[in-house]
Amino acid sequence: MKITLDPVSVDEKEILRNLMEKYDYEFSQYDNRDVNPLGLYGYDWFDCYWTEEGRYPFFIRVDGKLAGFAMVGNFMEVFQDAQYCMSEFFVMYKYRRRGVGSTAAKAVFDRLPGVWELKRHPENRGSVHFWDKVIAAQDPDFTMVMSEEAAYDDGTPAEVFRFTARP
Repeated sequence: MKITLDPVSVDEKEILRNLMEKYDYEFSQYDNRDVNPLGLYGYDWFDCYWTEEGRYPFFIRVDGKLAGFAMVGNFMEVFQDAQYCMSEFFVMYKYRRRGVGSTAAKAVFDRLPGVWELKRHPENRGSVHFWDKVIAAQDPDFTMVMSEEAAYDDGTPAEVFRFTARP
């Protein structure tokens, strides 16, 4: 199984937008978001990934097939000294629990070493388990706080990590 992390070109934006709708649908069970009048969730900062510095969209592929995405930004909600934040990270069900997510996350951190901020919804138990392992492997001295400032749409305070990724 070959897992790759590929930058999303401007010509591939709509593919990523389609995957994001699946991600947002799945995540709505945690943050209680509703769709807009067009039946879509949408993502307010989507186009910024191709127009602003410090934003990096990636496809995760397995044997050349789309398996998910990672979106890295530079908007910190809690740890202002961080250089990067994992804005969005998604692996499709078919590829979960096969090492795809951890391999892809490590590839992102290898590509962008430095201080990171990552937030997660505490009710998303799969995400909690996944990021606990991945972050501890990157930096056993990580920091995690509960943050009202970074709360989700449903009002749940976010668990926000600060850690250092080393290549």
